[in-house]
Amino acid sequence: MTLPQADKEGFFGSYGGAFVPPALIKPLRDIAKTYRKISQTKEFKDELYYYYKNYAGRPSPLYFAANISARGAKIYLKREDLNHTGAHKINHCLGEALLAKKMGKKKIIAETGAGQHGIAIAAAAALFGLRCAIYMGRKDIEKQYPNALKMKTLGAQVIAIEEGRQGLSDAVEAAFNDYLKDPENIMYAIGSIVGPHPFPSIVGDFQSVVGREAREQFLEQTAALPDYAVACVGGGSNAIGLFSGFLNDKETRLIGVEPGGKGLQTGRHAAALNAGRPDIMHGFKALFLTGKDGKPAKTHSVAGGLNYLGVGPQHCLLKETGRARYVSCTDEEAVDAFFTLSRKEGIIPALESAHAVAYALKLSKKLPRDKTVLVNLSGRGDKDLDYILANFAKKYGINI
Repeated sequence: MTLPQADKEGFFGSYGGAFVPPALIKPLRDIAKTYRKISQTKEFKDELYYYYKNYAGRPSPLYFAANISARGAKIYLKREDLNHTGAHKINHCLGEALLAKKMGKKKIIAETGAGQHGIAIAAAAALFGLRCAIYMGRKDIEKQYPNALKMKTLGAQVIAIEEGRQGLSDAVEAAFNDYLKDPENIMYAIGSIVGPHPFPSIVGDFQSVVGREAREQFLEQTAALPDYAVACVGGGSNAIGLFSGFLNDKETRLIGVEPGGKGLQTGRHAAALNAGRPDIMHGFKALFLTGKDGKPAKTHSVAGGLNYLGVGPQHCLLKETGRARYVSCTDEEAVDAFFTLSRKEGIIPALESAHAVAYALKLSKKLPRDKTVLVNLSGRGDKDLDYILANFAKKYGINI
């Protein structure tokens, strides 16, 4: 039950690494060295788990969703939506902020798409007394305005990105450029298992708490392991967190669900594992969506947190080895799953998580009743309500 491990240069097979300007080589090596030194100490573990339990609210529950399981396999939800700040993001944000504090950093910066990482890192920065700046595309701020307000309330500076397509990829670029200016005093708390080494490894390690808990809880509730473990995939942090608990359990099939947008055939999607090709961007090698000219492709997803043109190197390796399978769900399917879970279980999921729910619903109907599907419900959907009501209220019979 171990995560894919990077080699000393930060590669997972042929993916990963650190393709950065010379000025960042030493700061990144310092982060990697410090993390290796302190992350396995009893002091660091005890402090982190104190905050996981008493601040974030871990362990998050495992819930049998009986109502949506009525027509097929049993669906279980790992309730990361119940964490403080509303998503799985708090797991690695607490770890990154604690690491920054131990390293004597004065400021923490981050990018965010849907805003869940932004809120989580703003909260963690406040907790550990760090200054915080968060980069967010203008379009994402407009779509997720309540989350932008929460970040500001927590004391963070929210910097609107007006360049490019004003989305998550542009926010990553801007945050990375800011980090270049003062890496000695700034910690870049990247929001997923992306970016140059050691960030994919660090974020993956912190998210592995999800898989450890889920495996133990599933065995306790069912006396067996799940037949399928399903999670949405943008950069890939919540999925690698869940998958980490079952990597050595061959009886559990791992399925990542990418944002299919308007359909893979349309080109209006953000499904790098299904339609990308190897390239180097944002400091690491992975599968990215690029045009025929080799430039970054336009991406689209109804879920801002999945609207990224690449994916973490661990997932690239898991696809290459066949240990995990990667599918996609469209915007329409995700929105329909959003309402299905809301109205049948009384749980409003994030649009990101709704992609995983959508695939689990389809899968469940094809399987016998004695099969089980574990879904990482990575976040809650109150952040998406304004957008949902503005665009889908009439279709789903909501009067506003």
